[in-house]
Amino acid sequence: MQRFIGLLLLVITSIACSQKKAIFDDYIASIKGYQNELNMEFSDPMESPLTQEGRVKFESLDFFPIDSTYKVTATFELDKNPKTFSMPTTTDRLPIYKTYGAAKFNLNGKIFTLQIYQNQDLILQPKYKNHLFIPFRDKTNGKETYGGGRFLDLETPEGNTIVIDFNKAYNPYCAYNGKYSCPIPPKENDLEVAIKAGVKNYKNGH
Repeated sequence: MQRFIGLLLLVITSIACSQKKAIFDDYIASIKGYQNELNMEFSDPMESPLTQEGRVKFESLDFFPIDSTYKVTATFELDKNPKTFSMPTTTDRLPIYKTYGAAKFNLNGKIFTLQIYQNQDLILQPKYKNHLFIPFRDKTNGKETYGGGRFLDLETPEGNTIVIDFNKAYNPYCAYNGKYSCPIPPKENDLEVAIKAGVKNYKNGH
């Protein structure tokens, strides 16, 4: 009987490990798919933010290795008294945003909070009615990543949690082409940690 129980536990453990591996493999595949979509966008002359010269030389964006550690489930708190404000940009443009809520998460044993915003013009478009926006800075800026910070796109959550995947962090368009006007991440979204995930700094012709 003990031998049978031992074999049964071994089988259950093996199945559980196989399921975890399958989930992990699916996740890696989904992020690679996201990266491929970005590269296709940057190669497309109709969609690419690159200059013509940059697009001709373009091969691929540079990404950090995919790391599931940087996919976190955050506690979400809706802003009960949202404020509408003009977000500073790299030009004189002042797009209107509204504070939406805050996401508090644990990363490598430390607690961080990011403020979440909604672009008031963008949400008028049916395609983006549930769109949320997180501009942020971290300790990689100006080194491995663009000095002006990076962005994350999310959808409005249904409950009190929201998934933040830094493997999908991307550069603003002004990192690639000076003709663009890009939001400047608010001070409250400065993270005292190096987020080694997502898109790295752009090297012309990479």
